[in-house]
Amino acid sequence: MATYPGAWYALWVMVMVFGVLTWFLRNFTERVEATRLSALLGVMSMLTLLSWTLLEF
Repeated sequence: MATYPGAWYALWVMVMVFGVLTWFLRNFTERVEATRLSALLGVMSMLTLLSWTLLEF
């Protein structure tokens, strides 16, 4: 089993936080720009995590 660095797990946490934040902002507020920003940051985090995983491990 591969060992992953701490930053890899930090990216997982960022993906989770931005996912929940996007869901919360979309369903319980009317802050459209904040929803878009959190969704964009979540997508960027996930793409970084995916590319890092595919290239390094």
